[in-house]
Amino acid sequence: PAPRRGGQAVDIRGAALTVADRMGVLEQARAVRTTMRGMSMVDGDGNEIMRSTEETISGGRFDSPDIEILRDDLTAIVTAATDAEYLYGDSIAVIDQDEHGVDVTFESGARGRYDYVVGADGLHSNVRDLVFGPEDRFLRHLGTYISIYTAPNFLGLDHWQVWHHEGGAGFGLFSDRDTGVMRVNLGFEAEPIDYDPRDVDRNKRLVEEHCSSLRWETPRLIEAMWKADDFYFDAMAQVKMDSWSRGRVTLVGDAGYCASPLSGQGTSLAMVGAYVLAEELGREPAGAFERYERRMRPFVELNQALALENPGQGASPESVRRAADGITL
Repeated sequence: PAPRRGGQAVDIRGAALTVADRMGVLEQARAVRTTMRGMSMVDGDGNEIMRSTEETISGGRFDSPDIEILRDDLTAIVTAATDAEYLYGDSIAVIDQDEHGVDVTFESGARGRYDYVVGADGLHSNVRDLVFGPEDRFLRHLGTYISIYTAPNFLGLDHWQVWHHEGGAGFGLFSDRDTGVMRVNLGFEAEPIDYDPRDVDRNKRLVEEHCSSLRWETPRLIEAMWKADDFYFDAMAQVKMDSWSRGRVTLVGDAGYCASPLSGQGTSLAMVGAYVLAEELGREPAGAFERYERRMRPFVELNQALALENPGQGASPESVRRAADGITL
């Protein structure tokens, strides 16, 4: 019914910084960056076993030009910068295209005809399902599930992150711009689970079931999870497709080439993909989708590889920089 609140800290890196600059939103994004001071790793009882004031797991090194920003802050900036009509509380039910345009029927019963349809609707893309087929053809599960939600900042975190992993489960906690709030990641490793990403109560039960063995402040984190109204849960997965386009319909970002949060590049891929697509459509609509795919696919492959380079440890800084800069704009 409205722009979704919550979500984790995301990163604008490499080529995406160029896109943000050309969009005119770079300085706005910098103004609300997370400005973390550092992070700690703790054992199962909350004892600090490592700390860094040079980098964080979520945002990388502080001396890089990258911008770490909360997802809902970036959403607000981009929404304000765009001249578009936004329809909330509705969804696409039918897509029917011919050589001249696309007829769309919405769940509300409204209809419209458009030159093109671009599915930018995430890992579980409805547009992809309607045009290309069921998602199980395209999703590649990476063996991990993650949740995120806001909770009272009962740890008093101040521009700081706390991380713990033990026995196939773990958490990441980091302060919000609102000092009374922290954002919580609770995640676990598992084989593919039959779940509905929109079934909030069922997914909270899954998190509790798999994470309740963790000690220290975990009971309070789980209690806060049940009270949270911005809870998000999903699999770590990638989308692999031979083509992102069919006729006058194409896909951008996670819908077409999700790299998973393990890559740290999902936001940058979406921003660069949207920019390249818009540039090619503006240059000449005929053949624009083919040119978009030809330019983007090597960049996508580099960034998807980041999630698989060193499971559990993260890709090397050299690989991250090579992937982030792996396209000419």
